[in-house]
Parts: sequence; structure tokens; C-alpha cells
Amino acid sequence: MELWTLLLMIPVFILVLMGFNFLMGYRKGHIQIDFEERYTDFNEYVQAITKQLKAEGREVEYTGYRRFRIDGKEYIFIERNVSMGGVPLQRTILKPAKA
Repeated sequence: MELWTLLLMIPVFILVLMGFNFLMGYRKGHIQIDFEERYTDFNEYVQAITKQLKAEGREVEYTGYRRFRIDGKEYIFIERNVSMGGVPLQRTILKPAKA
């Protein structure tokens, strides 16, 4: 009975880990940004994203409705709030928009 439990727990753990990575934006083509400061005002948040991406040498334009044009490609802005070790983390995910 214990062997079956162990054999079932391994795939469940892998699926949970994959799901967490999926939600946190760890995928090809996605851009992730973590800020030290928490932004509650949306306009300040957009300005901080734009400033960070420009500091990385990217060409950035906010086109509205949570959409950015970065280096000529369209991205959708997604915000995630996750507790990491008891400390809330505000993660910015820029997901490529489908054409």
C-alpha cells in the first residue's frame, strides 16, 4: 500500500510544480519582471514596467487595455500576486499576444 502511495505522489508533485511554473509565466517567449516595490496604482505600474524594459534596452510602447508593444511584438500584461516564503510577490508577466 505504501509503494502505491509513493508512486502516485511523484506524478502529483510533478503536475503541481508544472502548474505553478505555468501560472508564474515560466514559458518560452514570456517576459517576467519582479519589482521590489508593490504598485497599487495601475498607471504607476505601467510606467514602472515601461521604465524597466527601457533600462533593459528594449523599445517599449503601452498601447492600452493591458497591451504593450515591445521590440515590435505585441504582449499582454498579466499581474500575479503570490506569497513566496510568507512575503507577497507581485510578478509582472508579459505574454506574447496571438496574432
